[in-house]
Amino acid sequence: MKIGISCHHTYGGSGAVATELGKALADRGHIVHFINRSAPFRLGTFSKNIFYHEVEAMHYPVFECPFYSLALATKIAEVATFEKLDVVHAHYAIPHALSAMLARQMLEDSCSDAKCFRLATTLHGTDITVVGADSSMHGAVRLAINKSDGVTAVSEFLRSETVKLFEPRRDVEVIANFVDTDLFRRQPDTVHLREQLDLKGRKVCIHISNFRPVKRILDVLKTFRSIEQSVPATLLFVGDGPERSEAENWAREHGIDERVRFLGKISDIVPLLSVADLMLMPSSGESFGLAALEAMACGVPVIVTDMGGFPEFIVNGTHGFLVGLGDVEAMAEKSVALLTDERLWEEFSSNCVEQARKYHVTAMVEQYEAFYMSLLNGES
Repeated sequence: MKIGISCHHTYGGSGAVATELGKALADRGHIVHFINRSAPFRLGTFSKNIFYHEVEAMHYPVFECPFYSLALATKIAEVATFEKLDVVHAHYAIPHALSAMLARQMLEDSCSDAKCFRLATTLHGTDITVVGADSSMHGAVRLAINKSDGVTAVSEFLRSETVKLFEPRRDVEVIANFVDTDLFRRQPDTVHLREQLDLKGRKVCIHISNFRPVKRILDVLKTFRSIEQSVPATLLFVGDGPERSEAENWAREHGIDERVRFLGKISDIVPLLSVADLMLMPSSGESFGLAALEAMACGVPVIVTDMGGFPEFIVNGTHGFLVGLGDVEAMAEKSVALLTDERLWEEFSSNCVEQARKYHVTAMVEQYEAFYMSLLNGES
Protein backbone atom coordinates (compact mmCIF):
# COMPACT_ATOMS: atom_id res chain seq x y z
CA MET A 1 0.00 0.00 0.00
CA LYS A 2 0.95 3.64 -0.44
CA ILE A 3 0.14 5.47 2.79
CA GLY A 4 0.30 9.15 3.66
CA ILE A 5 0.69 10.10 7.32
CA SER A 6 0.03 13.53 8.78
CA CYS A 7 0.78 14.11 12.46
CA HIS A 8 2.22 16.55 14.97
CA HIS A 9 5.96 16.51 14.47
CA THR A 10 6.80 17.76 17.94
CA TYR A 11 7.54 15.96 21.21
CA GLY A 12 4.52 13.99 22.38
CA GLY A 13 2.80 10.62 22.29
CA SER A 14 0.72 11.11 19.14
CA GLY A 15 3.71 12.11 17.03
CA ALA A 16 5.78 9.26 18.44
CA VAL A 17 3.10 6.67 17.68
CA ALA A 18 2.42 8.02 14.18
CA THR A 19 6.11 8.03 13.33
CA GLU A 20 6.81 4.57 14.75
CA LEU A 21 3.77 3.25 12.88
CA GLY A 22 5.08 4.71 9.63
CA LYS A 23 8.52 3.21 10.17
CA ALA A 24 7.05 -0.20 10.98
CA LEU A 25 4.81 -0.08 7.90
CA ALA A 26 7.85 0.79 5.78
CA ASP A 27 9.74 -2.18 7.25
CA ARG A 28 6.85 -4.38 6.10
CA GLY A 29 7.20 -3.15 2.52
CA HIS A 30 4.60 -0.37 2.36
CA ILE A 31 5.51 3.04 0.90
CA VAL A 32 5.01 5.75 3.51
CA HIS A 33 4.83 9.51 2.89
CA PHE A 34 4.97 11.82 5.92
CA ILE A 35 3.24 15.14 5.18
CA ASN A 36 4.12 17.60 7.95
CA ARG A 37 5.26 21.07 8.93
CA SER A 38 8.63 19.57 9.96
CA ALA A 39 10.14 16.12 10.03
CA PRO A 40 8.73 14.08 12.96
CA PHE A 41 11.15 14.00 15.88
CA ARG A 42 11.43 10.19 15.84
CA LEU A 43 11.81 9.75 12.09
CA GLY A 44 15.51 8.91 12.41
CA THR A 45 17.69 7.67 9.58
CA PHE A 46 16.99 7.16 5.89
CA SER A 47 14.68 4.38 4.73
CA LYS A 48 14.08 3.54 1.07
CA ASN A 49 10.31 3.24 1.74
CA ILE A 50 9.87 6.50 3.68
CA PHE A 51 9.48 9.96 2.17
CA TYR A 52 8.95 13.30 3.86
CA HIS A 53 7.03 16.25 2.35
CA GLU A 54 7.35 19.59 4.14
CA VAL A 55 4.29 21.81 4.39
CA GLU A 56 5.11 25.50 3.96
CA ALA A 57 2.37 27.86 5.06
CA MET A 58 2.30 31.48 3.94
CA HIS A 59 1.73 34.30 6.41
CA TYR A 60 -0.18 37.45 5.56
CA PRO A 61 -0.57 40.37 7.98
CA VAL A 62 -4.25 40.98 7.23
CA PHE A 63 -5.15 37.59 8.71
CA GLU A 64 -4.65 36.72 12.37
CA CYS A 65 -3.91 33.04 11.81
CA PRO A 66 -1.34 31.34 9.56
CA PHE A 67 -2.63 29.26 6.67
CA TYR A 68 -1.20 25.94 7.86
CA SER A 69 -4.42 23.90 7.65
CA LEU A 70 -5.03 25.07 4.08
CA ALA A 71 -1.41 24.54 3.09
CA LEU A 72 -1.54 21.05 4.60
CA ALA A 73 -4.68 20.25 2.59
CA THR A 74 -3.01 21.44 -0.60
CA LYS A 75 0.12 19.40 0.09
CA ILE A 76 -1.90 16.26 0.88
CA ALA A 77 -3.81 16.66 -2.39
CA GLU A 78 -0.54 17.16 -4.27
CA VAL A 79 1.17 14.12 -2.75
CA ALA A 80 -1.95 11.97 -3.15
CA THR A 81 -2.12 12.86 -6.84
CA PHE A 82 1.50 12.31 -7.79
CA GLU A 83 2.23 9.38 -5.47
CA LYS A 84 -1.19 7.72 -5.96
CA LEU A 85 -1.80 7.27 -2.24
CA ASP A 86 -4.20 4.53 -1.19
CA VAL A 87 -4.73 5.81 2.35
CA VAL A 88 -4.08 9.05 4.18
CA HIS A 89 -3.80 8.44 7.92
CA ALA A 90 -4.52 11.59 9.93
CA HIS A 91 -3.39 11.59 13.55
CA TYR A 92 -5.69 14.10 15.30
CA ALA A 93 -9.02 15.28 13.97
CA ILE A 94 -7.82 18.89 13.84
CA PRO A 95 -6.07 19.95 11.77
CA HIS A 96 -4.96 16.75 10.07
CA ALA A 97 -8.23 14.94 9.37
CA LEU A 98 -10.01 18.16 8.46
CA SER A 99 -7.21 19.09 6.07
CA ALA A 100 -7.24 15.62 4.50
CA MET A 101 -11.00 15.89 4.05
CA LEU A 102 -10.51 19.22 2.25
CA ALA A 103 -7.75 17.64 0.12
CA ARG A 104 -10.22 15.05 -1.13
CA GLN A 105 -12.63 17.78 -2.11
CA MET A 106 -9.81 19.44 -4.07
CA LEU A 107 -9.39 16.20 -6.00
CA GLU A 108 -13.07 15.62 -6.78
CA ASP A 109 -12.69 16.70 -10.40
CA SER A 110 -9.60 14.60 -11.03
CA CYS A 111 -10.45 11.27 -9.39
CA SER A 112 -13.51 9.14 -8.94
CA ASP A 113 -14.55 8.04 -5.47
CA ALA A 114 -13.21 4.58 -6.22
CA LYS A 115 -9.76 5.97 -7.04
CA CYS A 116 -9.47 8.68 -4.38
CA PHE A 117 -7.55 7.91 -1.20
CA ARG A 118 -9.33 6.56 1.87
CA LEU A 119 -9.15 8.73 4.97
CA ALA A 120 -8.25 7.04 8.25
CA THR A 121 -8.32 9.16 11.40
CA THR A 122 -6.77 8.25 14.74
CA LEU A 123 -7.92 10.16 17.80
CA HIS A 124 -5.21 10.58 20.43
CA GLY A 125 -6.98 12.51 23.16
CA THR A 126 -6.39 16.24 23.17
CA ASP A 127 -8.36 16.60 19.94
CA ILE A 128 -11.36 15.16 21.80
CA THR A 129 -11.01 16.06 25.47
CA VAL A 130 -9.59 19.59 25.06
CA VAL A 131 -9.97 20.95 21.52
CA GLY A 132 -13.19 19.08 20.76
CA ALA A 133 -14.69 19.95 24.13
CA ASP A 134 -14.37 23.65 23.30
CA SER A 135 -17.63 24.94 21.82
CA SER A 136 -15.76 26.86 19.11
CA MET A 137 -14.20 23.64 17.79
CA HIS A 138 -16.87 21.02 18.54
CA GLY A 139 -18.57 21.16 15.15
CA ALA A 140 -15.30 21.02 13.23
CA VAL A 141 -14.08 17.97 15.16
CA ARG A 142 -17.40 16.17 14.66
CA LEU A 143 -17.29 16.92 10.93
CA ALA A 144 -13.74 15.52 10.67
CA ILE A 145 -14.81 12.32 12.45
CA ASN A 146 -17.96 11.81 10.38
CA LYS A 147 -16.26 12.51 7.05
CA SER A 148 -13.45 10.04 7.71
CA ASP A 149 -13.78 6.60 6.13
CA GLY A 150 -12.68 5.00 9.38
CA VAL A 151 -11.81 6.21 12.87
CA THR A 152 -9.70 4.66 15.61
CA ALA A 153 -9.02 5.69 19.20
CA VAL A 154 -5.96 4.73 21.23
CA SER A 155 -7.94 3.47 24.24
CA GLU A 156 -11.39 2.34 25.29
CA PHE A 157 -11.52 5.40 27.53
CA LEU A 158 -11.03 7.71 24.55
CA ARG A 159 -13.54 5.82 22.42
CA SER A 160 -16.15 6.24 25.16
CA GLU A 161 -15.37 9.95 25.52
CA THR A 162 -15.68 10.42 21.76
CA VAL A 163 -19.07 8.70 21.61
CA LYS A 164 -20.31 10.67 24.62
CA LEU A 165 -19.15 14.07 23.35
CA PHE A 166 -19.82 13.75 19.61
CA GLU A 167 -22.32 10.94 19.02
CA PRO A 168 -20.51 10.11 15.76
CA ARG A 169 -22.35 8.50 12.87
CA ARG A 170 -19.69 5.84 12.45
CA ASP A 171 -18.10 3.28 14.74
CA VAL A 172 -14.84 4.12 16.49
CA GLU A 173 -12.43 1.18 16.63
CA VAL A 174 -9.87 0.85 19.43
CA ILE A 175 -6.28 0.19 18.38
CA ALA A 176 -4.06 0.75 21.37
CA ASN A 177 -0.75 2.57 21.38
CA PHE A 178 2.29 0.35 21.08
CA VAL A 179 5.98 0.06 21.82
CA ASP A 180 8.89 -1.56 19.99
CA THR A 181 10.09 -3.88 22.73
CA ASP A 182 13.15 -4.79 20.67
CA LEU A 183 14.26 -1.16 21.01
CA PHE A 184 12.71 -0.28 24.36
CA ARG A 185 14.49 -2.70 26.67
CA ARG A 186 16.64 -2.12 29.71
CA GLN A 187 20.30 -1.60 28.80
CA PRO A 188 22.65 -3.35 31.24
CA ASP A 189 25.68 -1.06 30.89
CA THR A 190 24.68 2.30 32.36
CA VAL A 191 27.81 3.12 34.40
CA HIS A 192 28.99 5.89 32.06
CA LEU A 193 25.57 7.59 31.97
CA ARG A 194 25.27 7.39 35.75
CA GLU A 195 28.64 9.10 36.05
CA GLN A 196 27.62 11.81 33.56
CA LEU A 197 24.42 12.51 35.51
CA ASP A 198 26.26 12.32 38.84
CA LEU A 199 23.77 9.84 40.26
CA LYS A 200 26.22 8.41 42.82
CA GLY A 201 24.22 5.25 43.49
CA ARG A 202 21.03 7.17 44.23
CA LYS A 203 17.57 5.90 43.26
CA VAL A 204 16.32 7.52 40.08
CA CYS A 205 12.79 8.80 39.43
CA ILE A 206 11.89 9.96 35.94
CA HIS A 207 9.13 11.98 34.29
CA ILE A 208 8.78 12.39 30.51
CA SER A 209 6.26 14.80 29.00
CA ASN A 210 5.61 18.01 27.10
CA PHE A 211 5.16 19.96 30.37
CA ARG A 212 1.56 20.97 29.70
CA PRO A 213 -0.78 21.71 32.64
CA VAL A 214 -2.47 18.29 32.26
CA LYS A 215 0.84 16.65 33.26
CA ARG A 216 0.74 18.29 36.74
CA ILE A 217 4.48 18.88 36.93
CA LEU A 218 4.30 20.40 40.42
CA ASP A 219 2.74 17.16 41.69
CA VAL A 220 5.82 15.35 40.36
CA LEU A 221 8.06 17.74 42.29
CA LYS A 222 6.01 17.55 45.48
CA THR A 223 6.03 13.76 45.31
CA PHE A 224 9.78 13.70 44.76
CA ARG A 225 10.41 16.08 47.66
CA SER A 226 8.65 13.59 49.95
CA ILE A 227 10.48 10.62 48.41
CA GLU A 228 13.94 12.05 48.88
CA GLN A 229 13.29 12.72 52.55
CA SER A 230 13.22 8.92 53.00
CA VAL A 231 15.37 7.66 50.11
CA PRO A 232 18.51 9.20 48.53
CA ALA A 233 17.16 9.95 45.06
CA THR A 234 17.49 12.04 41.91
CA LEU A 235 14.64 13.18 39.65
CA LEU A 236 15.12 13.33 35.87
CA PHE A 237 12.79 15.51 33.82
CA VAL A 238 12.80 14.76 30.08
CA GLY A 239 10.96 17.10 27.71
CA ASP A 240 10.04 20.75 27.63
CA GLY A 241 7.00 22.97 27.51
CA PRO A 242 5.02 25.79 29.13
CA GLU A 243 5.27 24.52 32.73
CA ARG A 244 9.05 24.06 32.78
CA SER A 245 10.06 27.51 34.05
CA GLU A 246 7.59 27.34 36.93
CA ALA A 247 8.88 23.87 37.81
CA GLU A 248 12.51 25.04 37.82
CA ASN A 249 11.63 27.96 40.08
CA TRP A 250 9.67 25.71 42.44
CA ALA A 251 12.60 23.30 42.73
CA ARG A 252 14.93 26.17 43.63
CA GLU A 253 12.53 27.73 46.12
CA HIS A 254 12.07 24.41 47.93
CA GLY A 255 15.74 23.49 48.00
CA ILE A 256 15.67 20.38 45.83
CA ASP A 257 17.16 21.83 42.63
CA GLU A 258 20.51 20.05 43.14
CA ARG A 259 18.71 16.70 43.03
CA VAL A 260 16.51 17.51 40.03
CA ARG A 261 17.85 17.39 36.46
CA PHE A 262 15.95 19.18 33.68
CA LEU A 263 17.36 17.45 30.58
CA GLY A 264 15.13 19.01 27.91
CA LYS A 265 13.96 17.25 24.75
CA ILE A 266 15.84 14.02 24.06
CA SER A 267 14.83 11.67 21.26
CA ASP A 268 16.72 8.60 22.48
CA ILE A 269 15.20 8.01 25.90
CA VAL A 270 16.06 4.31 26.31
CA PRO A 271 19.40 4.98 28.08
CA LEU A 272 17.63 7.30 30.55
CA LEU A 273 14.87 4.77 31.19
CA SER A 274 17.57 2.17 31.74
CA VAL A 275 18.97 4.08 34.73
CA ALA A 276 15.50 4.86 36.13
CA ASP A 277 13.95 3.00 39.04
CA LEU A 278 10.51 4.60 38.92
CA MET A 279 8.35 6.71 36.61
CA LEU A 280 6.02 9.34 38.06
CA MET A 281 2.97 10.37 35.97
CA PRO A 282 0.34 12.21 38.06
CA SER A 283 -1.54 13.44 34.95
CA SER A 284 -5.07 14.76 35.23
CA GLY A 285 -5.90 13.05 31.94
CA GLU A 286 -4.09 10.61 29.66
CA SER A 287 -6.01 8.99 26.85
CA PHE A 288 -3.42 6.24 26.88
CA GLY A 289 -0.06 7.17 28.44
CA LEU A 290 2.61 6.05 25.97
CA ALA A 291 5.51 7.26 28.11
CA ALA A 292 4.40 4.89 30.87
CA LEU A 293 4.26 1.93 28.46
CA GLU A 294 7.75 2.74 27.14
CA ALA A 295 9.04 2.91 30.71
CA MET A 296 7.45 -0.45 31.51
CA ALA A 297 9.13 -2.00 28.46
CA CYS A 298 12.44 -0.92 30.01
CA GLY A 299 11.52 -2.55 33.31
CA VAL A 300 10.55 0.66 35.11
CA PRO A 301 7.56 0.39 37.47
CA VAL A 302 5.11 3.31 37.25
CA ILE A 303 3.15 5.41 39.72
CA VAL A 304 0.21 7.00 37.88
CA THR A 305 -3.25 8.43 38.44
CA ASP A 306 -6.25 6.11 38.43
CA MET A 307 -7.94 7.68 35.42
CA GLY A 308 -7.97 7.93 31.65
CA GLY A 309 -6.30 5.12 29.75
CA PHE A 310 -3.84 4.12 32.48
CA PRO A 311 -6.00 1.38 34.08
CA GLU A 312 -6.36 -0.35 30.70
CA PHE A 313 -2.74 -1.54 30.72
CA ILE A 314 -1.45 -0.84 34.24
CA VAL A 315 -2.63 -3.19 36.99
CA ASN A 316 -2.48 -1.70 40.48
CA GLY A 317 -0.06 -3.65 42.67
CA THR A 318 1.42 -5.51 39.70
CA HIS A 319 3.09 -2.99 37.39
CA GLY A 320 3.17 -0.13 39.86
CA PHE A 321 0.42 1.74 41.64
CA LEU A 322 -2.66 3.75 40.65
CA VAL A 323 -3.48 6.68 42.96
CA GLY A 324 -6.13 9.37 43.12
CA LEU A 325 -5.71 12.63 41.24
CA GLY A 326 -3.64 15.08 43.28
CA ASP A 327 -2.93 12.55 46.04
CA VAL A 328 0.75 13.44 46.36
CA GLU A 329 1.00 11.78 49.77
CA ALA A 330 -0.17 8.40 48.42
CA MET A 331 2.08 8.71 45.38
CA ALA A 332 5.11 9.36 47.59
CA GLU A 333 4.20 6.56 50.01
CA LYS A 334 3.87 3.99 47.21
CA SER A 335 7.10 5.23 45.62
CA VAL A 336 9.08 4.83 48.84
CA ALA A 337 7.63 1.35 49.35
CA LEU A 338 8.90 0.26 45.93
CA LEU A 339 12.27 1.97 46.14
CA THR A 340 13.09 0.43 49.53
CA ASP A 341 12.00 -3.15 48.78
CA GLU A 342 14.38 -4.70 46.26
CA ARG A 343 12.43 -7.96 45.95
CA LEU A 344 9.17 -6.11 45.28
CA TRP A 345 10.86 -3.80 42.77
CA GLU A 346 12.33 -6.78 40.86
CA GLU A 347 8.91 -8.43 40.73
CA PHE A 348 7.19 -5.28 39.46
CA SER A 349 9.96 -4.63 36.94
CA SER A 350 9.62 -8.13 35.49
CA ASN A 351 5.82 -7.78 35.36
CA CYS A 352 6.17 -4.48 33.48
CA VAL A 353 8.38 -6.00 30.79
CA GLU A 354 5.97 -8.88 30.32
CA GLN A 355 2.97 -6.55 30.06
CA ALA A 356 4.70 -4.28 27.52
CA ARG A 357 5.32 -7.28 25.24
CA LYS A 358 1.55 -7.55 24.79
CA TYR A 359 1.68 -4.12 23.13
CA HIS A 360 4.57 -4.89 20.80
CA VAL A 361 4.55 -2.86 17.60
CA THR A 362 4.10 -5.86 15.28
CA ALA A 363 0.70 -6.84 16.66
CA MET A 364 -0.64 -3.28 16.46
CA VAL A 365 0.72 -2.66 12.96
CA GLU A 366 -1.08 -5.77 11.78
CA GLN A 367 -4.30 -4.30 13.20
CA TYR A 368 -3.69 -1.06 11.28
CA GLU A 369 -2.99 -2.99 8.07
CA ALA A 370 -6.29 -4.83 8.46
CA PHE A 371 -7.99 -1.50 9.21
CA TYR A 372 -6.60 0.06 6.02
CA MET A 373 -7.68 -2.92 3.95
CA SER A 374 -11.22 -2.67 5.33
CA LEU A 375 -11.33 0.96 4.18
CA LEU A 376 -10.04 0.09 0.72
CA ASN A 377 -12.61 -2.69 0.46
CA GLY A 378 -15.40 -0.38 1.56
CA GLU A 379 -16.13 -2.36 4.71
CA SER A 380 -16.22 0.62 7.11
